[in-house]
Amino acid sequence: MSERFARNDSAEFVNSAARSFRFLKWRMNELSPRASLLAAFVIALPVALHFLLREGGPANATFGTGVTLTLAALVTLFSRRAMFAAVVVATLVAIVVVAATFKQKVMDMVVHAYDLYFYFTSWSTVSYLWSDHRPYLVGLITAFILAGALCYLAFRLDGTRLPRRHAAAAMLVFASIATAAGMMKGERRHTQFYWEDLYVTSFYSSWNETLETLWRGQLIEALDGPHGGPPFRLPQSCEISEKPPHIILIHQESVVQPSLFPGLKYDPSVEPFFRSFDGKLHPMRVETYGGASWLTEFSILAGVSTHSFGGMRQFVQSLMAGKVRDTLPESLARCGYRNVVFYPMLRNFVSNARFYNAIGMPEVFDLKDQGAKSTMERDRFYYKNALDEMGRHVGASHKPLFTYVQTMSAHSPYNFTYEPGLEVAGGGPGTDPQMHEYLRRLSLARMDYEWLRSEIKRRFPDERVLIVHYGDHHPIATRTFLGYGQYDDPEDMSIRPDGPGFITYFAVDGHNYQPPPLPALETVDVPYLGGIILESARLPLSDSYRERKRLMALCDGRYHSCAKRDEVLGFHRRLIESGLIDAR
Repeated sequence: MSERFARNDSAEFVNSAARSFRFLKWRMNELSPRASLLAAFVIALPVALHFLLREGGPANATFGTGVTLTLAALVTLFSRRAMFAAVVVATLVAIVVVAATFKQKVMDMVVHAYDLYFYFTSWSTVSYLWSDHRPYLVGLITAFILAGALCYLAFRLDGTRLPRRHAAAAMLVFASIATAAGMMKGERRHTQFYWEDLYVTSFYSSWNETLETLWRGQLIEALDGPHGGPPFRLPQSCEISEKPPHIILIHQESVVQPSLFPGLKYDPSVEPFFRSFDGKLHPMRVETYGGASWLTEFSILAGVSTHSFGGMRQFVQSLMAGKVRDTLPESLARCGYRNVVFYPMLRNFVSNARFYNAIGMPEVFDLKDQGAKSTMERDRFYYKNALDEMGRHVGASHKPLFTYVQTMSAHSPYNFTYEPGLEVAGGGPGTDPQMHEYLRRLSLARMDYEWLRSEIKRRFPDERVLIVHYGDHHPIATRTFLGYGQYDDPEDMSIRPDGPGFITYFAVDGHNYQPPPLPALETVDVPYLGGIILESARLPLSDSYRERKRLMALCDGRYHSCAKRDEVLGFHRRLIESGLIDAR
């Protein structure tokens, strides 16, 4: 009898659930077309306000709104439901904003379209997210589940059935508006994905380069066919007969030799600053103008051109952290070096510390660690901190030290007088005010570098030291000398690849140390500088650095613009197949 009652209870439960489902289904279909349209408008209103208030200027906001409306029209084209389309695009915008907020908090970079491929096509990456950022991942999964339920509910409640021809016409109109606004807003800023809160429009604008990368099948350009060479072997040790010199590598922010510009009047006493131990000026071709120093850093430390990453090159440090091996710092670490960085910004700026750690520089002294009062201290400030650490190191260890120092005093803006209490030479009569101020700061940089040399001599009379410094890119003060206006934005300037706008310098010198001869080339592209540093320290080159040396000679100092392009692309293929670059 109890079994019969149990069967009856089960049947009654099933019948009750069925009645509830039919009732719910009936209730879901009772919204009128007018009510559905009104609901769509109410849902779209906060989305429109978001673009108006949070997504930049009029052109950028119009671009984001146009793309969103195009997506809504596309959903309507397939579903014929206006309220459902509004819910779909509203939840999409909400998820992008939430995900971008979380990612910016963790990585100092907002959501990029490539993240959909990068984070969710590799089980190891998903495992990393689960172990290290589980609350964020759980929150994102929950958001997707709730969004799916909400979209299903909207689909069942929506009473509209719009003609598909109207939806198609609207999609074409909105797509045209988005395209026009995209052209009006111009090129994306170097730093847009790092600290600007343009969460949704940044995500939208990243689809072009993401599709380009997916079409290519990998992040870095490489030869499709056989490269004709054996895999690169990664050395397990470093065979040296004596302790190598300490190395100080100085990133001279926004510094370029004024001799590039005939007719510019400046103090000739700055000329020795740009010359190496051999008395010569060694020009270097960089890959950015007026900003984005991390591109120069990446090319030097990783030994590959950022141009080889196409539209993804602005994010090479974030994308390639943990994906590039046999870097300059790792080569030095094999030879016993301790690697440290003195960084003038906060360590999470454009995810730099994460990249430094991944390529073999675990010790990063940032703005706070150095006790800086601002991000634009005198070069002497950073030099003193580096020398103090070098003193502690020499007193406690016999290991050679690699110190990477970044300066900031020559950085823009140039609309105020830096160190106004100091009388230093600037430009001659009639010099553009911004160039005059830049030349003043260049004089200060020369003075502080001479101070560094004298302090090394005083503090470390018996140590051997190799000093290398380079200009990371032009200051914006040179734009008028390149044919542009005083207020033109560097990112809107189309500079000739072979013109002076990408030419800076590198200089090599020594204390108690005579470096070997430098390459006898007119100009050297920036990815080769890491190999030049290793050879200047008389350190053995790994297979990949020997190949870089061969390419430098074969390509006459060029890298991305090498006339024998297949040689460079073949080098990239060998890096990938040797496990020295993860290209996905």
